[in-house]
Amino acid sequence: MSKIIKQNENDAGVIKAITTPMQRRIFFKYAGAGAALSTLLLVSCDDDDDNGGSGSTNSGVDLGSADVGVLNYAYALEQLEAAFYTMVVGHSAFNTTFSNALERSVLTDIRDHEVAHREFLKAAIPANSRIKDLTPDFSSINLSDRTAVLNAAKTFEDLGVAAYNGAGKLFTNSGAGLTYLTLAGKIVSVEARHAAEIRDLISNGSFADNTVIDNMGFDKALMPNEVLTAAKPFIKDTINFSNLPTQ
Repeated sequence: MSKIIKQNENDAGVIKAITTPMQRRIFFKYAGAGAALSTLLLVSCDDDDDNGGSGSTNSGVDLGSADVGVLNYAYALEQLEAAFYTMVVGHSAFNTTFSNALERSVLTDIRDHEVAHREFLKAAIPANSRIKDLTPDFSSINLSDRTAVLNAAKTFEDLGVAAYNGAGKLFTNSGAGLTYLTLAGKIVSVEARHAAEIRDLISNGSFADNTVIDNMGFDKALMPNEVLTAAKPFIKDTINFSNLPTQ
């Protein structure tokens, strides 16, 4: 089984897409931002965040603690999303499943963004604190069926937005923690655009219904235990989030 980060991205030109400007939408200058964040992490990491370079323990993949643990949590989710869209776009039936060129363009753009998010976080988290490459399991999703693919995409995007919304308060409220929060905000705003677009592909005008927006007009938030429980069927690895901050 391939690792999440090892899908066939070169065939579709994804590596080029994250090292050159994207044709339609630019997320942000991930390389420069990643270098800056790496510097902050190297200064702020402590012994409690050491995952031995792989994040593997007897309790599964340990996300770690404090700010780095929250970043590993985001990295795990971005691995999942990047792997899903890479498989969708690279699937042999992609052009027939999505006969509309605009839909193919949208899904390809989303793949490029998710890969950029994943690579940004991978570069930003020091190797001795970063979790390993996870192993996906999309066997329950029929990649030749448009409805199945879009419903899965809706699940991943809605979950991603809610995850970032819930994780924001887990960063420390000073110094590097505020920097991480700002960068997470840049990612979640793009994830919300993805979620809205996927929902409109499923049903025009459904981009923001009451399943994701509360009566105050706010996006809903989920905590790591809720998010990782929902994501568990799609990841073969056991993820230990017990050391993450809780408030």
